[in-house]
Amino acid sequence: MAVENDLQINRLNLTDLDIHICGSQKCPPEHSYGPAIRDYFLVHYIHQGKGFFSFNKKKIYLQKGQGFVIWPEIISYYQADKKTPWQYSWIGFNGLKAEKNLNLAGISPEQPFFTVNNPAQISQLFWKMTETGNLKKSKEIKLTGLLYLFFAELIENNAKTVRNNEQEFKYNYLKVALNYIDRNYSSPDLKITDIAAYVGLNRSYLWEIFNQLLEKSPQQYLIEFRIRKAAFLLKNYHLTVKTAAISVGYKDQYSFSKIFKKIMGCSPSKY
Repeated sequence: MAVENDLQINRLNLTDLDIHICGSQKCPPEHSYGPAIRDYFLVHYIHQGKGFFSFNKKKIYLQKGQGFVIWPEIISYYQADKKTPWQYSWIGFNGLKAEKNLNLAGISPEQPFFTVNNPAQISQLFWKMTETGNLKKSKEIKLTGLLYLFFAELIENNAKTVRNNEQEFKYNYLKVALNYIDRNYSSPDLKITDIAAYVGLNRSYLWEIFNQLLEKSPQQYLIEFRIRKAAFLLKNYHLTVKTAAISVGYKDQYSFSKIFKKIMGCSPSKY
């Protein structure tokens, strides 16, 4: 059974957001719609069950806590599952800021679907949208406000996802940089720009990653790495100070000894 509210508006006088339609439905098994084209954005949010959404010759399966957006002028088709058909709500809208808000939420014609972190809260928003059908004078104003709240939740979800992805990318870059240092620390000609070029970053961004994740610069990490290696060689292989220095990339024994003492607290020979 479907509950639907159709709002008549002047489409030639678009504001930031203009509501066209909203409603909800508990679909029978394999209930479908399309292939069809809309001339406005139409968001479907799934409260229960599952089904699939097809667009641009692609098919994606969705379930509770997810949703999809039918983009204007794009042919789409969707169908409820045979065993556990979905129950969803929808809201259709247009406006000067409609596409911008969707983009901020990480939704685009190439990726017109989403997953929420707080399904109970989003479901409540959509139930409130459906309930506005009983209002007389404030229906469109309340719907617009609820739609903005929905966008706010999606945008915040997307911002968290972007931050998490950026953090993951940074860890991956750091791992590549540390592996490169491990393989090349013994070269006296190794420079931070070499490490940055190998990782595929500029030097300032590499510096930012090291400081954020290790709380030290790439140069400081390289120095400490070399000294730790030298300490290991001195202790386990009984090398001379000069040989240890050369082995970890220092041409000048005096400079090596000075740095070693600063980091280890004693001279290489005493160590």
